[in-house]
Amino acid sequence: MNSLHFPQDRPLDVICLGRAGVDLYAREENVDMGNVSGFDKYVGGSPANIAVALARLGAKAGLISCVSDDSLGRFVCSYLEKEGVDLKGMKVDITGSRTSLAITEMKATDCEVVIYRNNAADLTLSIDQIDKDYIEAAKILLISGTALSSSPSREAALSAIHYARAVGTLVVLDVDYRAYSWRSAEDSSLYYQLAAGLSDVVIGNREEFDVMELVGKEQLTNDSVDALDRDDKTAERFLNNSTQVVIIKAGELGSKVYTRDGHQFQQGIFVVDVQKPFGAGDSFAGALMYSLLQDYTLEESVKMGSAAAAINVSRKSCTEAMPTLVELVDFLSLHSKV
Repeated sequence: MNSLHFPQDRPLDVICLGRAGVDLYAREENVDMGNVSGFDKYVGGSPANIAVALARLGAKAGLISCVSDDSLGRFVCSYLEKEGVDLKGMKVDITGSRTSLAITEMKATDCEVVIYRNNAADLTLSIDQIDKDYIEAAKILLISGTALSSSPSREAALSAIHYARAVGTLVVLDVDYRAYSWRSAEDSSLYYQLAAGLSDVVIGNREEFDVMELVGKEQLTNDSVDALDRDDKTAERFLNNSTQVVIIKAGELGSKVYTRDGHQFQQGIFVVDVQKPFGAGDSFAGALMYSLLQDYTLEESVKMGSAAAAINVSRKSCTEAMPTLVELVDFLSLHSKV
């Protein structure tokens, strides 16, 4: 079953909007940050990761973002171009902002990640840098929720959503809540609700939906409300306006999927030897959208997303850990019962 309808005959499959940055991963596994001998450099940032995930699977992906006018910004662009990501929407900021940087341990659990996003370049993206024709060239626009966290990026993201709706481009909101990016949880709740109401698909984990529900209707986060009932009520709340599909992820418990016409199902996880706790959500989103565009059912697409997530966390890094289509198909052939 796939009730989502995509425009045809467009040169790009998905455009991702939001941050593109640099990740430094510890070379040693299970070593505390202070004892690590060195780090390996990769491109990171959720929207950039998702764009690479799509490109690795064979989709035509683009990115709307902004990097700093320095060697790190050039490194990001060079890598993405090498991966086949279209960068017509990439801007270079010359005002002194900096491409974001994440430094992380390599641990399956209790993994510390240190983020540097002071004056982040991607958050300087502005409305006048959003090209309606570019968005019309894509079948899907993926919005990363962090792009909504401050101005002028917030207005740029919302204008991109409005352009997408006007030209028939499907909108996917990946909540991507990062508390340090927001002035308050209440601010994030308001803007997430606004963006969700304009999106066809909303993807987030239980904690992210809890944040989204902070403002407005009665909160459903107290201990007296059964967790499954909370998911049902959350889906009921957000399956309105433009939204057709809500996906609530629950880590090792898998995910629950709800559709506007009342259909719902659950998808478990694929058990693998986990190398690190990040990258799964980006790999999931990329494989999900790729599969939907190939006319897989929603159930099949979520399963492929879950498989891609498992492959990613079983490897080091995020971008380099994204599976190819052959790898994804081979993995599924060995784990067909999940």
